[in-house]
Amino acid sequence: MTELTLHINGEEHEVDVDPAKPLSAVIRDDIGLKGTKQGCSTGVCGACTVHIDGEAQKSCMQMVGGVIDDEIQTIEGLAEGEDLHPVQEGFVEEFGLQCGFCTPGFIMSATSLLEENSDPSEEEIKQAIHGNTCRCTGYTKIIDSIEYAADALNENESSETTSPSD
Repeated sequence: MTELTLHINGEEHEVDVDPAKPLSAVIRDDIGLKGTKQGCSTGVCGACTVHIDGEAQKSCMQMVGGVIDDEIQTIEGLAEGEDLHPVQEGFVEEFGLQCGFCTPGFIMSATSLLEENSDPSEEEIKQAIHGNTCRCTGYTKIIDSIEYAADALNENESSETTSPSD
């Protein structure tokens, strides 16, 4: 075991773990953030997707010892207080989830996409979420949710850049 300091959602977390332990397991089991799901443990399903230094990554494929200097963001770090992130809101408003197991991974992948491209085409959305698997939906509502979020983000951005005339 090794004492490590992780930077997750803007906070430091001290853990005493094997540096070869998957980040997803440390996030859930040692830190107690249950939003990151561990589904396949092989990097296929995407349920464990988090942001590492701003990039969507499958945390089951990242050994915790390799991310000690990185900024990690989980689904719990997206909302600001009681205000959901627009992607989280989109999944609620457009019914982009059913059982919810895969939802955090989809939201983290979609958030990464929208940070890079605020007005993605449907094909770009499909490409961004191709590493995430949902066994309940037909993906249509997930895509609708991401489009909703893109519209909301663009609306917020245009209202922030528009100044009232005197």
